[in-house]
Amino acid sequence: MGIDRRTFLSRTAKAAVAAAALGVIDMRVWAQTVKDAPVVKKPSLCNMCTSECGMHIHVKNGRPWKVTGHPDHPVSRGKLCPRAHAGLHWIYDPARVKTPLKRVGEWEFEPISWERATDEISARLKGIIAEHGTEAVFAAQYPRTTGTLYLNRLMHALGVSTIQTHEATCQAGRRIAMSHTFGAAFDADWENSDYLLFIGRNMGEAVRTGAATAFARAIERGAKVVCVDPRLSQSAAITEWVPIKPGTDLAFLLALCNVLVTENLFDRQFISNHTNGFVPFRRHIVQFSPHWAEEITGIPAERTRQIAHEMAAAAPHCAVDTGWKAAVGSCYANSTDTGRAVAYVNGLLGNIGQRGGISVPPGVVFAAPPFPAPPRPAAPRNDGAGTEYPLASTDSGLPHLTMQRAREGKVKAGFIRHFNPVRSFPDYDHMRAGMRALDLLVVFETHMSETAIEAHYILPEPSFAEREEVVKPVGDTVAMRTRTIELVHPETRSFDEIITMLARKLGVGEYFNFTLDQWNEALLADQPFSLTELKQAGTLAAEVSDEPVLPAGCGSLIPPEEQAPRERPRAFLVSGGNRNPVPQLFTPSGRFEFYSQRFANAGYDPIAKWYPPKTGLELRGAEFRVVHGKQAYHSHAATNNIPILAQITKDYDSNRVWMNRARAARLGISDNDTIRMRAKNGRTAEARVMVTERVHPDMLFAPAGYGNRTPYYKTSKELGGFNPHDLADYQHEAISGHTMMSELIVEVERV
Repeated sequence: MGIDRRTFLSRTAKAAVAAAALGVIDMRVWAQTVKDAPVVKKPSLCNMCTSECGMHIHVKNGRPWKVTGHPDHPVSRGKLCPRAHAGLHWIYDPARVKTPLKRVGEWEFEPISWERATDEISARLKGIIAEHGTEAVFAAQYPRTTGTLYLNRLMHALGVSTIQTHEATCQAGRRIAMSHTFGAAFDADWENSDYLLFIGRNMGEAVRTGAATAFARAIERGAKVVCVDPRLSQSAAITEWVPIKPGTDLAFLLALCNVLVTENLFDRQFISNHTNGFVPFRRHIVQFSPHWAEEITGIPAERTRQIAHEMAAAAPHCAVDTGWKAAVGSCYANSTDTGRAVAYVNGLLGNIGQRGGISVPPGVVFAAPPFPAPPRPAAPRNDGAGTEYPLASTDSGLPHLTMQRAREGKVKAGFIRHFNPVRSFPDYDHMRAGMRALDLLVVFETHMSETAIEAHYILPEPSFAEREEVVKPVGDTVAMRTRTIELVHPETRSFDEIITMLARKLGVGEYFNFTLDQWNEALLADQPFSLTELKQAGTLAAEVSDEPVLPAGCGSLIPPEEQAPRERPRAFLVSGGNRNPVPQLFTPSGRFEFYSQRFANAGYDPIAKWYPPKTGLELRGAEFRVVHGKQAYHSHAATNNIPILAQITKDYDSNRVWMNRARAARLGISDNDTIRMRAKNGRTAEARVMVTERVHPDMLFAPAGYGNRTPYYKTSKELGGFNPHDLADYQHEAISGHTMMSELIVEVERV
């Protein structure tokens, strides 16, 4: 029979007293006491990637023992990936930041007190704002509930407009594209679809276990799944693979639209009742025939026609997946319009809000907390979002442009939380130079990342297992990260504590006169459970509305004042019937928009047309396009310093660059050879090669997240690997301003 924690501590103390009295320690008694201690299962959320999967942390003797998936959480669905299990290493990692640090030299720091750190930061920030104005300040973070509340609130209180996220390296193009066609960045209803078409997205190594599970269930149900991808990914390997020349997905999708329109395969009822701009779209699309696209993409015209006919036959219970990054997010100069073309196909199929189509599910709407909020600042941004790039997201911004302004002396201070732009954005030298040009850089982190080591001050937070955060809606549930163990390092502070402390010293403390519990209780005021019950359960079914509530970074970019007045529900529970009501969309017309007046007003084409990547499509001699992608056991550059995940890389030798076998043979390159890659800017890097038929002849595939540059990550330094960001140039796409991460051409030679 187990014993509770109080009994365990009592017995341990008594044994220690007895042992001290006798001058001996009975290790057998101590060992038995430890062994008999109960395992307590505590709910929380993972922190190893963007998904924040629901989990249970099993705690014994005050230490995490293992983790398991939370069965009620819509994202994890009771399952966890390798990263979640390995995340326990982060808690006790000796390389954690344990106390506030101040930079005293090149990547050298000294420990200081919280009082001194916050005093110095507030004094320096006040001086910068007094001399240069709030336009010279920015904040950036990986956007999650706690950071979005506290960091955004602090910046607004100070009058700072430039608040940014990682989106310019992720789904920036997708979000603009989907917002201006069907209102927001909705996902496909993978699990219930009869036909799924993926454009470069690798669900087999997706960051969300729930999405991978839904993908697998669709296949088990007998859904047809087609993957258009220049690489035979894990997803393509278990479905139908259609190889495509990298950077040409836009041409393929326009040709798909051509077949659906010219062969009258589109959903006439949906087009008549729920769309705007179909007539000019119909005239526009006739030029993009499958035979035209075949010359660009390499996909046979008849294969394009076959896919169009198969999807039309399955409509409306089918979908072109809306992607995330891949071809529609931030890879090419044409990624935003590739995203619009994805939306067009779905609109022609009439699948918006339908089972197996584009999912517009009802979500949880929280009550409004009664605490005074600062006004949204009117000060100019320093990154061009909303001005130079009129359609770009002003809640995500463009960090790489801010670094250019910093190098020009126009930006002086930055605050960054749980975000590593120095390593995760293209052009390491550019991003690092921008950070080093600042007069004040404050980083809130648990580890010494490439961005943290450039900071003037590092303020340490506890690990995910040691802190509580703002509750979050997840589908039709509410979930919460709870504190499952005591602080490992007593001088770490939770983010709400840190920001409240800074706010008071900066003279804006009146906007933080609440505790985290009080804020959460206010959010849950209309829910059928209390904060105490949520902390005990971790995830609970919630009251939902007829408004869709999307994850951070997926909401509409159409300003509310430009959206059509609400006349009917914006979301419906999808039934198994043949037709469901079509929700009102977040567009200016409330309908699906083939023709975008907002694009036209901003000086862009109102209907997407074909144009190639910035670097073109023609390669010479030993030139290749470098394309990168995820592995299921790593999250960008954050996890390869974890020994057990690094060991997976070693065991499978999986940080090699993929090269097409036929191209390799022509260049005299064999499997495991080392190659040197030279970019057009003259930068070079070396990597070992995996020779395979699984990749298009035009491209090198580089697994993402390797090649850490911080000296504090010993494991990843030993692991090595190639990171394309070391060769890439600082650049920005014309519509969303994103980073064009696959616009990198290299010339290869064997070393």
